[in-house]
Amino acid sequence: MKSDFAAAHLHLDRACHYLRGDDETSRTALAALDLVIEAVATALYARPEAEVVPFPISAAQR
Repeated sequence: MKSDFAAAHLHLDRACHYLRGDDETSRTALAALDLVIEAVATALYARPEAEVVPFPISAAQR
């Protein structure tokens, strides 16, 4: 099963809207959610590293 990073990002964003309290616990939870959202966004937009394939060079091009 593959992870649905887009859906996870949406739900974490919504969770942030519910944590609008001015208390220390809300601020700590928001800071933690920000880190998780950043990790999810990184995973969502990360591209696999490409393999570089050498291009053959003929003797005439050298």
